[in-house]
Formats: sequence, structure tokens, C-alpha cells
Amino acid sequence: MSNALVFALANQKGGVGKTTTAVNLGAYLAAGGYRVLLVDSDPQANATSSLGLPVLDLPLSLYDVYTGQARLSDTIALTDEVNLDVVPAHPDLAGVEVELVHVADRERVLHHALQEVLPHYDFVLIDSPPSLGLLTINALAAVTAGVFIPVQCEYLALEGLGRLWETITLVRERLNPRCYIAGVILTMYDARTKLAQQVVDNVREVLGDRVLDTIIPRNVRLGEAPSYGEPIRRYAPHSAGALAYESLAQELCRRLHLPYPRPGTATTLPSSQAEMPSPTG
Repeated sequence: MSNALVFALANQKGGVGKTTTAVNLGAYLAAGGYRVLLVDSDPQANATSSLGLPVLDLPLSLYDVYTGQARLSDTIALTDEVNLDVVPAHPDLAGVEVELVHVADRERVLHHALQEVLPHYDFVLIDSPPSLGLLTINALAAVTAGVFIPVQCEYLALEGLGRLWETITLVRERLNPRCYIAGVILTMYDARTKLAQQVVDNVREVLGDRVLDTIIPRNVRLGEAPSYGEPIRRYAPHSAGALAYESLAQELCRRLHLPYPRPGTATTLPSSQAEMPSPTG
């Protein structure tokens, strides 16, 4: 691949597994031999800390890129995962909307900043905040391969997606013709409840083939992994959550007509033939 495929993960509703998906999808793509850059564009900086990086002690962050104090390449931090790098976030990102109010083309700061590093990666995943503000608009304006929308398998799962849909349409019309929905990812599925399957059926009925086949289960290990600063493939590689994110990486590559793992990649991915644990295992 000569230039990175840039995806954003977006949903203005919080707590839907957006950061968990960005971190773990990135980790499995990297484990599959692809060079991945995770851009943490959320002031909460959860993606940064989930990979074991000290948010407040890093010398540079995405905030410095937005304010013109650093190039994006200068902010990139290495992780313990081979092939997975991070542009870290910082709580100061919360002030970007005010600080850039008089800056021309402020909706495409991230797009311009990314250009120098795209040849060095295969995938760029942008984790956007749970809002439709300037940081999310920048993420949408920077994509080259579309937007993933994580949707939790719970009551009112589709609530608020209309506004996000409208925002994606406006960005496509005014800023970035490559901004479209690449896929909807169902998360936090609990097979023990009838409601969860009803939500899955409802979402598939409304959104059709935009919904990816892989469903991410509600999983204790997925919730624990960030506190240890590790993606799920390192923290609990045989858990239901790990197997689901491995499957998601495989499905994404399949949809893009890319091999997984990449030929010649030495990988220690957990076997898909392993016995499937319970949803909470």
C-alpha cells in the first residue's frame, strides 16, 4: 500500500465502545503486519492511556499540531505493539474550538497535518470525541476511506445517529467527497438478553449492508484492559473480546481485498480455532 487508508471512528453518543474499537482494531491490524497510526483526537485521551502512554507527561500531543506549535510527525509516540504508533491526545484539546475560531480552513487542520505521514502507514484510525464539534469535523474531513460508527446493542441504539448522518453528508458535500459511512460496528452485545438480538435485527433492518458482520460482545476483559495500558490481544488474547476484534480486523481486510495477516508476517495472534469463551469470559 503506497498511502494510508484513513478511517475515523465517530459517534456523538458516549460509551458506545468507540475508543475500545479504535485501540483494539488498530492493535490487530498491526499484529497482522500492517503499519497503523492511531490518532487520539479526544480530549479525554483514553486511547492514549489505553496503550500505556502517560498522557500528562508526553512532550507533544495533537493539541500542539492544532495550535501550530509542532508538526504531526513530531508528536508520534511509539507503543509496545509492533507496527502501532499513536498521535497522543491531551486535555488541552478541549480548547481547540475556541483557539481556532479565527483560523482559516480550521475544519481541515488535521487533514493537512496528516499528509506528511500518510506514505509511512497502511492505516490511520482517528478516534474522535463524543460530540459533533470541530475535532470531529476535522476527523471527518481527513478520512480517505470512510467513517466507522460503533453502535451499542442496547435500547435507543439508533438515537442520535440522524444528526451524525447529516454531519457526514454535509462534510462530504462541502469539505471531503471521500467522507461516507464505511461501516457500522455493533458493540456491547450480550447474548443472554433478548433485547440485544432485537437491537441487532433492528439496526440491520435500518442500515442494511452497512452493518459489519462481526459483533463485539460485552466482555469483562475488554473493560479491564485499558487500566493495564494494554490492548485486548496482549491483556487477554483468548477472551471473547479478543477473538471478536481479531475477527473485525479480518473482516475489514476482507472488505478491502487485503490479506490478513499480511504475507510474511510473523504473528502470535490467538488462534480463531480456540474454544469460544462465554460473553463475560
